[in-house]
Amino acid sequence: MKNIYFLSDAHLGSWAIEHRRMQERRLVRFLDSIKEKAAAVYLLGDMFDFWYEYKYVVPKGFTRFLGKISELTDMGVEVHYFTGNHDIWAYDYLAEECGVILHKQPQTIELYGKIFYLAHGDGLGDPNKSFKVIRSIFHNKTCQWLFSGLHPRWGMWFGLTWAKHSRLKHGMGGDPPDYMGDDKEHLILYTKKYIQYHSNVDYFIYGHRHIEVDKQLTKKARVIILGDWISQFSYVVYDGEHLLMQEYIEGESKL
Repeated sequence: MKNIYFLSDAHLGSWAIEHRRMQERRLVRFLDSIKEKAAAVYLLGDMFDFWYEYKYVVPKGFTRFLGKISELTDMGVEVHYFTGNHDIWAYDYLAEECGVILHKQPQTIELYGKIFYLAHGDGLGDPNKSFKVIRSIFHNKTCQWLFSGLHPRWGMWFGLTWAKHSRLKHGMGGDPPDYMGDDKEHLILYTKKYIQYHSNVDYFIYGHRHIEVDKQLTKKARVIILGDWISQFSYVVYDGEHLLMQEYIEGESKL
């Protein structure tokens, strides 16, 4: 039985990350180290800091990462890509050219006999009104169509500038943010409400918050927030029996 891996929030290409080329290479080396052991890889959003697909144009860069996930899918490894709040605008390129399975909504799936609820995490339980407004604009088809009318030179500049501002504003260019506590973390509160009506879920796995969290909420339900691939290089591996949170250290990945 091969392993299933979960990771998120690399924000590749971010102008707020000084070591972004080194960061991409580290991610690629990790994916290369697991390719023979993996049945599936779940990328839970914001793998790019800003990704916008024009009809005939895709963002510059990321060739090592895109090549590696293409290699994985060519080998028969399932690569599932969940869009986050920085890569909402992924359409068909990643699926057609790289072979990924694209998800734009949270998914409840069965893996090796256990039920998983998987999502990036943005918009789940967050009461921030300004974030909700911005999110609705980003998801609006008319707004997307209008934005696509911009020349990529200006559209990509605007997107990367906005993403950099967001990273620095929330303190995510370097050290991860603080855990706000069980009574304030929106994903924890959302999960507690969700399991009241969906008691069959064994594991909830999210990205988005850039913090490593592993909590047993009930006797059955366990929630994990994945950290990131900016400073923590964290991931979860599931072998059909054990679900473990790990941090990738060069040359030391065993699982």
